[in-house]
Amino acid sequence: MDLYEYQGKQYFARFDIPVSNGAVAETVAEAVAVAERIGYPVVVKAQVLVGGRGKAGGVKLAADRAEAEAHARSILGLDIKGHVVRRVWVEHASEIAREYYASFTLDRTTKLHLCMCSARGGVDIEQVAEEEPEAIARLQVNPLDGIDLAAARRLAAEAGIDEEALDGVADVLVKLYRCYVEGDADLVEINPLVLTPDGRVHALDAKVTLDDAAAFRHPEWDEWRDLSELDPRERLAREKGLQYVGLDGFVGIIANGAGLAMSTCDVVEQVGGKPANFLDVGGGASAEVMANALEVINTDEKVRSIFVNIFGGITRGEEVANGIVQALGRVEIEAPIVIRLDGTNAEEGRAILAGHASDRLVSLPTMIEAARKATELAGGPAR
Repeated sequence: MDLYEYQGKQYFARFDIPVSNGAVAETVAEAVAVAERIGYPVVVKAQVLVGGRGKAGGVKLAADRAEAEAHARSILGLDIKGHVVRRVWVEHASEIAREYYASFTLDRTTKLHLCMCSARGGVDIEQVAEEEPEAIARLQVNPLDGIDLAAARRLAAEAGIDEEALDGVADVLVKLYRCYVEGDADLVEINPLVLTPDGRVHALDAKVTLDDAAAFRHPEWDEWRDLSELDPRERLAREKGLQYVGLDGFVGIIANGAGLAMSTCDVVEQVGGKPANFLDVGGGASAEVMANALEVINTDEKVRSIFVNIFGGITRGEEVANGIVQALGRVEIEAPIVIRLDGTNAEEGRAILAGHASDRLVSLPTMIEAARKATELAGGPAR
């Protein structure tokens, strides 16, 4: 789950990471009230889950009440790359001497945490990595050891952080690591992390991605979920407890297990098809779960066929087949369906499906055969 900037700053504050004084507002009047309370000058910033806010006119400096009101009015309702601004963050403007970059994420190749720090903040880190890779200092952190102030200061020095900011940056790095680990995040990023003329270091921006797999430990996250920002298909799937990602293809995908769902997308691509989605129904495939999955797929007008790829593990094949048949009786599907069922009691399951076979419901024994058939029923390879 990606957080808005204001949510990320609230999250940072829980771990004593210094952030600018400010508050979120959903109306022009609220924005002006915040500006009056915290004092001018202020910055009015659009809150959308997309970059490029400044270039799109979504970040503006206000020196007085009239400017704060005008900027809030122009930003609220603004469309930034397809995202409509429904709230703004109003914060006291900071004087900036230098801008830095800091982040923690997981390096999956080494199975270690990765800290990145750079004196080239305020621009896209991808641009820095491409143009001046040596400007980014990296430190792989063993989760058993963590990172202390000494290691953080060495990394900051290696990154070229100014001498007067070394202690402040090191302190923020240690707190940011704690936020990343204890806060169950996939990514925490500050860009820019600023040094003020009076020597203070604080986060001027906040990018936080929380690990959805840890949500059971954080009931407080529910208040941060903003379904309005999701694709309508993804919103419906979220409401039904399904893992769904909308894509641009024409073959709807339903599979049980993230790995199998990804493999199914790959195989469809391999035979010339194009997946319309990634949809993981989890470990089982009951009638209710399958009906929910088919309902979500059915909302996508681009879907011309549906490929259901189920591996029966703890859930036996005949139970899966009965679930699929019952689901088809509950949801009216426009697109033809191809089913590949394998695993425990797969033969029994296929026999059940065979009793309902038609030119609109096809069961095939292998993934590659089923992918080819689904692509063929959708009208052939991607054009």
